[in-house]
Amino acid sequence: MSLTSFSFPTPTLYGPGSLRELPARMARLGIQRPLVVTDPGLTKTDAFRALTNVLDEGARNQSWFVFDGVHPNPIEDDVRLSAAMFRDNGCDGLIAIGGGSPLDAGKAARLLVRKPDLDLARFYEDPTDWSGLAPFIAIPTTAGTGSEVGRSSVITLDSTHRKSVLFHPELLARLVILDPELTIGLPPRLTAATGADALTHCIESFTCTAFHPMCDGIALEGIHLVIDALPRAVRDGRDLDARGRMLVAAAMGAIAFQKDLGVVHSMAHPLSALCGMHHGLANALCLVAGMKFCAARKPGLYRRVGIACGLPVMECSEAEADSRTIAFIQQFLAGIGITGRLSDHGVKPELLNELVGQAVDDPCHKSNVVPVSAADFQALYLEVL
Repeated sequence: MSLTSFSFPTPTLYGPGSLRELPARMARLGIQRPLVVTDPGLTKTDAFRALTNVLDEGARNQSWFVFDGVHPNPIEDDVRLSAAMFRDNGCDGLIAIGGGSPLDAGKAARLLVRKPDLDLARFYEDPTDWSGLAPFIAIPTTAGTGSEVGRSSVITLDSTHRKSVLFHPELLARLVILDPELTIGLPPRLTAATGADALTHCIESFTCTAFHPMCDGIALEGIHLVIDALPRAVRDGRDLDARGRMLVAAAMGAIAFQKDLGVVHSMAHPLSALCGMHHGLANALCLVAGMKFCAARKPGLYRRVGIACGLPVMECSEAEADSRTIAFIQQFLAGIGITGRLSDHGVKPELLNELVGQAVDDPCHKSNVVPVSAADFQALYLEVL
């Protein structure tokens, strides 16, 4: 019998105004000269101004620095340049604020702070002891990736031009701050796309093959939270209850997918790497097709997902429970404004072969509830193109 380890260790502060606790928490972690990692768009937002005010008021004579060059889908240079700034300024901790991209770049930068000559493409071959990385504080301003509680960083590498997952338990944040006030300025379209990402995480992690009943429970409750809160957050961006519940749901999705994910993510990753598509939008546009593919080969797979959505599917046949659940998810996505096909969002049909090639190589589908072949990927892409 194989062994499975269960771990949920990330300290998390939750609630409106929780950002104000940052200086005291920095002091506990011994951070006096932090590097803030973010993207250029976020520096113009109220969320970043709130962070600036807290750091300026709480730091007294301490110094802090900003790397704001992270790309929408983080690349290797984002990691290398932020690590270089950390070293050049004698920083002793790192704060990442924004969506999943700054959070992923910030997590990975600590690897290069420790070992500047690290070849990220050969990360898993490197014998370095990664314990004791620089302390890392994650402050999400979107509710989607859940990167703040994750043990991995997804970076597009120079050598492959593909998204690569850098996974290590030491990448975990030492503190997560979930402050819904910081997500108020997120536009409806981004609120919808990031929220759909969280929903996809919960659905795919629940149905993947790994045994992890604690993650299963978290995934189902995450689905329940998204179905309730996401339409409210899209409709009224100042609804702090909805914003807060979505932050929690996103973190729950990321905790759940320590189980692993599935076919939808293997389709979505190449769409970001090759087409620059927002990861949450890519997941959302592929989700229904992926669910139909899995349900056709394993009937009854989505009954409990439907129950988490509030559907009366307990007494239905397996096929009917799946059908009702998938139809609900399709309508739900349309209701938050996510419609159309990949081609409507700029994906060119001539990329099909390259998309399929990268999807086949992507590790997420290895844990999909049913096997996925290259021919399956081609058919799935054609269905959504």
